[in-house]
Amino acid sequence: MTTEELHVDPAERNWIVASIMLLVVFGVAVAIAGFMLGIQVPTEEQRVDPRTVAQEAPWSNPGVRELVPGEEYEVYILASRFSFVPNTFEVPVGARVTFYVTSTDVQHGFKLQDTNVNFMALPGQVSKLTTTFEEPGTYSYICTEYCGLGHAVMAGSVTVTEPGGNA
Repeated sequence: MTTEELHVDPAERNWIVASIMLLVVFGVAVAIAGFMLGIQVPTEEQRVDPRTVAQEAPWSNPGVRELVPGEEYEVYILASRFSFVPNTFEVPVGARVTFYVTSTDVQHGFKLQDTNVNFMALPGQVSKLTTTFEEPGTYSYICTEYCGLGHAVMAGSVTVTEPGGNA
């Protein structure tokens, strides 16, 4: 091959270099987000039968489970047309809370205001994500996927309380 056959136009070379640099920047950003900042994506925790999940433990009694008093909690939430069960609950400020959410009917979304908790609630799949509430107050959660005519009323809230019990 001669030098003329390998000629790359300067504009093409600039675009290739810029593209490679962007890929490197994106890779570094993902590594920093995942390893240094602790940002996590929702995971598929387990599979369940959406037809019978509401009759099986722990889903037969969804709600808050205290693992370490005042420090660590699990919350099991069932999404179904057009509600979340439970639709309200309390946890103390500073507690590490792991959410387990599944759907009994159609695809739903679960977005908890001012947190990293935002994922799909799919029939047959349990989604899991952990967050820590640093500020007391009431945090709303909503369904972010259109699931039918009652979608607009599909919401709930978490009350995060001070150690003395005040929000």
